[in-house]
Order: sequence, then structure tokens, then C-alpha cells
Amino acid sequence: MLLRPVRTASFFAGLIALAACSTPDPARMSDGVWDPDEAANRRVHAFNKKLDRAVLAPAGKGYVTIVPAPVVHGVSNFSDNLSLPGTVVNNLLQLDLGGALTNTARFAFNTVVGVGGVFDPAGLIGLHEKDTDFGQTLAVWGAPEGSYLELPVLGPSTQRAATGKVVDLVTNPLSYALPDPEKYYGTGASVLSKLGDRGNYGDALDDLYYNSADSYAAARSVYMQNRRFNVGAADGGYDDPYADPYGSSDNDPYIADQLDPYEALSNE
Repeated sequence: MLLRPVRTASFFAGLIALAACSTPDPARMSDGVWDPDEAANRRVHAFNKKLDRAVLAPAGKGYVTIVPAPVVHGVSNFSDNLSLPGTVVNNLLQLDLGGALTNTARFAFNTVVGVGGVFDPAGLIGLHEKDTDFGQTLAVWGAPEGSYLELPVLGPSTQRAATGKVVDLVTNPLSYALPDPEKYYGTGASVLSKLGDRGNYGDALDDLYYNSADSYAAARSVYMQNRRFNVGAADGGYDDPYADPYGSSDNDPYIADQLDPYEALSNE
């Protein structure tokens, strides 16, 4: 038992080192994004498009068509609730005590009053999730963004964000507290939640994937804009290189507080 914290600390240290492994070359940046592996990323993107067309899009549309909307919404709420303890861990690692308290209170209230999180009474009283992840924690600690990546199935990411995804898999306290098979309920709910997102936000994703002149560049731009916005919220601010200084973002469907089309494909 005593070896587990040591192994975990070593694991985290190795991942943090990985997050810092790429140094951007301004001469090789595309639209402000460090993408030295673009050829390989484009091949993964082509695979993801084929997978989406053959499996994810039909499954998502079928799911939201067959399953009643309140059930789809309840499964999504349940998935979000089970992820909250891991979010609290990241709040604490970022020294965001207010976020940790809010998320802890939200988890407790929705678990008890919201029937395990299927309903969201906490939202009705103003306890909204202070979302974050280990990729944002690394940013707060000063780890560089690294290069852009497109991951199979999961979609767009960066070296830092991909590192965070791996760490987030092992830092949710519920994964250790719950017995079998209950610990796997969250995984199943998360998969269904993503299918629900794909079905509900299908038009935006279809437009991005299949109606863009260059879907890879479009997806990269949308993802990086949202990710940098979210990371900036965690580490104290970010000057968005994609922002239009002459326009308003109030109706932009891709800003972080509204629709991120890649929420259907990734957990970043």
C-alpha cells in the first residue's frame, strides 16, 4: 500500500516531463498553433472522420431518437456528477479553494437530493460546476502547451492536454472508493453522454467535419480557440489569438461557455 503513492508520484512526474517535451518553432507554426506532426495528425483525422461517419454519428442520432430526452439528459447529469470528485482534485492542485468547495457541495447535494446525480437540483440553487482538468492544472503549474495532436477516437488535443487525460483517468477518488462493478458505471455513463452530445449537436459537428474546405484545419482552429480560452480561465487569463477585435463573441457557437463541437468526441 505504501508503494502506491510512490508509483503514482513517479507516474505523474514522467507525464509532466512529457508535457514539456516540445518547444515551438515559430517558423513552423500554422495559424499560431505548433503542429510539427501535421502529416500524421491528418491521417488520424481522416480515420476519425471515417469512424464518425460509420459509427459515432449514426449511433448518436439513433440514441437521441430512440431514448427519451429526459433520460438522455439524466444520463449526462449522472456522468458529470461522477466526474466531480476528480475535478475537485484538480481544483485543489490549482489552489482554487472556492472551486473545490463549490464542486464538493454540488456533488454532495446532487448525489443526495438529485438521486445520485441523475437530476441537477444544485444548479437550481446556483451551485454550478467549476470545470477543470489535469491539463489545465499542468498549465497553472507552468507546463508548456506542447505540440498539437489529434488522437484516435478522442479527437483534437495537445501534448499537455493529452497528458492530462491520462492522469485524469487515475485521479478520480471514486474509481478507488467504489467496488466492482459499480466503479464502471461512470465509464458507461460517460460513453452514453458522448453519444448524446453527438446526437444533440450533430448539425454543428457535421458542418465542421463534412462542409469545411479543410476539416482538419477547421477542427484544429476551433479546438485550440476553446482550449486556450479554458486554460486561460484556469491560470488567470489568456489573450485569444483568434479573437476578432472588431466583433462580438456573444453569438459565437464555439466559445467555451456555449457549444464546443468536440465535446462529443473528447473529454479534454
